[in-house]
Amino acid sequence: MRTSVRRRAAGSQGRRTGVVVGQGIAALLATAGLMATAMPAAHADTAAAAPAASDTTPGSETDTPSLVTGLHEEVAATGSAADAARGHLKAKKGRYHIADTSAQDLTSVGTTTEKGGKETVRLQQKYKGVEVLGGQYLVRMTKKDGKRAVTGTSGNYFTKLKLSTVTPKVSEKTAIERAIGAVAAKYSDGLLRAPAKGQKTAEADFKGTAGAVTILPQGTGVLTRHITVTGTNPADGTPVQQEVYIDAHSGFPVMQYSGIKTFGATGTGTGATEDVAAPADAATAAADQLVVKGSGVRYNGQKVDINLYKDSKGLLQMIDYSKRAADSPYEGPMIATYDARGREAGSASGVWPVGVNYFQPATPDLGEDYTNSGAVDAHWAAGKVYDYYKNHFGRKGLDNKDGFIYSLVGVVSNGQPYNNAFWDGTKMVYGQGGGDFRTFSADTDVVGHEMTHGVVEHTANLVYAGQSGAMNEALADYFGNAIDLEANGQSMDDPDAGLLGEDLCTTLSPRECALRDLNDGATTSKNFIGATYGGDNGGVHLNSTIFSGALWDMRQDLGAELADQIVYRALSAYMTPLDGFTEGRAAVIAAAQELGVTKAQLKIVKRSFDAHGIAPGWEKALGIDTDTILSKVNIHSTGVGAGGGKYAVSRSNEDGSEPYSVWMGNTSGKGQPQLVSANNGDYNVYADTDGKTVVWADYSSNGVRIMARSVKGGLTKNIDSIGTDISGLVVDGDWVAYTAFNPQFGVTNVRYVNMKTGAVALVDGGRPYNISGLASIKDGRIAYAKVAPDAKGNMKVGVEVLDAATGAKTQMPVPDDVMGVGQTAITDDGVFWIEDNDATDSGKAAVRRANPDGSNPVTVTPEAGADALYAYTLTASDDAVTITSAPPATWWANDTMTKLFQVSPDGKGGPQRVSCNRGEQAFGTADEGRRVLWLDGTTGYTNLVKRDRPAGKC
Repeated sequence: MRTSVRRRAAGSQGRRTGVVVGQGIAALLATAGLMATAMPAAHADTAAAAPAASDTTPGSETDTPSLVTGLHEEVAATGSAADAARGHLKAKKGRYHIADTSAQDLTSVGTTTEKGGKETVRLQQKYKGVEVLGGQYLVRMTKKDGKRAVTGTSGNYFTKLKLSTVTPKVSEKTAIERAIGAVAAKYSDGLLRAPAKGQKTAEADFKGTAGAVTILPQGTGVLTRHITVTGTNPADGTPVQQEVYIDAHSGFPVMQYSGIKTFGATGTGTGATEDVAAPADAATAAADQLVVKGSGVRYNGQKVDINLYKDSKGLLQMIDYSKRAADSPYEGPMIATYDARGREAGSASGVWPVGVNYFQPATPDLGEDYTNSGAVDAHWAAGKVYDYYKNHFGRKGLDNKDGFIYSLVGVVSNGQPYNNAFWDGTKMVYGQGGGDFRTFSADTDVVGHEMTHGVVEHTANLVYAGQSGAMNEALADYFGNAIDLEANGQSMDDPDAGLLGEDLCTTLSPRECALRDLNDGATTSKNFIGATYGGDNGGVHLNSTIFSGALWDMRQDLGAELADQIVYRALSAYMTPLDGFTEGRAAVIAAAQELGVTKAQLKIVKRSFDAHGIAPGWEKALGIDTDTILSKVNIHSTGVGAGGGKYAVSRSNEDGSEPYSVWMGNTSGKGQPQLVSANNGDYNVYADTDGKTVVWADYSSNGVRIMARSVKGGLTKNIDSIGTDISGLVVDGDWVAYTAFNPQFGVTNVRYVNMKTGAVALVDGGRPYNISGLASIKDGRIAYAKVAPDAKGNMKVGVEVLDAATGAKTQMPVPDDVMGVGQTAITDDGVFWIEDNDATDSGKAAVRRANPDGSNPVTVTPEAGADALYAYTLTASDDAVTITSAPPATWWANDTMTKLFQVSPDGKGGPQRVSCNRGEQAFGTADEGRRVLWLDGTTGYTNLVKRDRPAGKC
């Protein structure tokens, strides 16, 4: 809903936000479906530490191998490394099956050189000149004594691509509109709210910027327009940057994820910041003259040396030039720390906040203010991170080119403490702490974590969603903690060595304060959680310690130096953007072999992954307590409808390359599903059924058509058409209703259709500034939430029931002081809705019921107390109400995932869990009795599941 102004939970899912993630490439790209479908082939484990012959692992859904090791094949020693790499792939076409190895279709991303003459070339795949998301192939070489030899290759090159055209049908303008709508829906809390006083609408502030046309490598390929949507989360003021991929032929948003790299899961925002120039007189001074020795006290009381800079006016600034060569002030980084106290986090992501400048101490001895602000810790720790990567791996800063290193310290969110930190693509941003939290630069592992996101971005660039995102987080945690231990002289034997963020609190003990623990013992079978992209970006924090725990175990058993070398080599020379846990395991094993570990050491490496359940086929161990009706439906941003013993759901093919079609079947699970919509190249979504008719929306480049077809078969009818975005499509009898966005006034309105007569109308007549949405329908009565001006012109929220045949309207008993109303459901004898009247913004909301004439109001679940839920959406039959509860996700855990609860219509007995499945439970829809269907993410796939009665307590 474009009109919601507060999001209840980062994990909440609406009609358009569900994406749950499974494994590797499929995890992200099986249309980034609510879940993934196909599993990439696992990299094979080799038995010996140093294989005598080459070892080749086949790729998944591609003829190009995913991993080749043990080579020593000479290539041209002259010319660039990229040319030599492409020459090798061309000469070995029978092995790699890459038809076009020219620089046009294999663009060099960059070459990394490491000690021992090692070179790693990263090549980006293009198809007919269009970039393929995640299509990256690596060639590893050595260059010694004037000779160059290829030692191995790895990555994802997609050979099955076959697109008839790479010219989009959907205009850039339409793609941006659809992307903004999709992001606005994601950041909705599921409620309609009155605008702030003096405003006519409550639209969130989002802006879309078109990027390059991009191919998603699903099957034969899906052509998309890549749109980056930025703005501020209306719920908490945190910055937003969503990467949205719009199908270039239909205009439907087929994938969306956040580009942010946060320490926790509450912050958002990433992007390119404006360049900040070095001091004007720096170029004329020798490197040693740029450094002024100062000192400061860290949060932990330790007094440390702080390197400062004195500008031409004699003013000190928190800039450290000490890493530059003494004979060349142009070589080496500038490490600068900026005073961003009181600045909004949203203004610090992707841009440079107006007026922010370096911390400028009056004397070299920094006082208490510099300690409490977090400036001392941020500045000192940034230098330690630089030293760690330079001393251990020869890496020149985050980008390996000694680019400037910027830290902004002390941002807030809506004027309140921002308990988080993030990397936005060019700088680190640390939140001003609140409550028991210090400013987030207070712990060296946080600084190391955020800066390592920069290292990952400039190496494997693991996509920040699903398993690849969890690996991104895991590597940031691993190296952040390794840097913390080294910088602070802490032993791996310390019981608290695996804690992250343990020094952020003012009163809590390290173990009470820590936000993650690399020694938590997390395994795939017990702890992996299938989560939507709306929920923790597909589990990037939820699932990270499964992978980082394996790496940390390896560090404990192999020793810090060897383990760090192995993990860094795997990151810099083996991993590619779409790798999942299985590929990550293979990369680490291959890196260990390359570095010459013994058989005993290699056994330790493999054992570390085995202990955390990361082994080929691990997904099969994830169990559920539900009946699976359809597995691997492979969809994104669309839900499921049910009624009268039938269900209707969108479904794609196994590899996710096919546009969605609508299928219908029996909610009992008996019989075979039937294809309802045409396979016409459009996206057929938002399906619903009352057991007699199936309706859906057909998205094409020309707009959106509302389609209907009898369950018994026959012709498909186009019952309505609209040029804008829609959601919430419902059907009962002769009537269909849905929510449409009104671009003229920037609001949403419920539109309804009489399928017999073809008459179309809006529930509020289309009056300016009247907002409606979240509709339900039964026997010609349409219930919906609304926001409309009262007699005095004040915008008020409410729930209304329209008799579609007569036009008569009935107001439900919503008190005047209610702040927001949510999803409605109407049955034979009752109307249900979500109601929020919590001025303290606890996130919980009540579920209310009244008779269709507005009488006999009942509280089904309260807004406070033991039975209160974080009610996000609901669905109802005559026998039960099923509520999706979406708790606020400050730090991600299973209990912050969206779960289904069921309660009797009168609220007696309190709510019970519908299912104890630990993954995301999205798009619950009631059938008859107490039967509920939903899209479930527990297994790592999107499965359509059901239960006929609640599980009770879990």
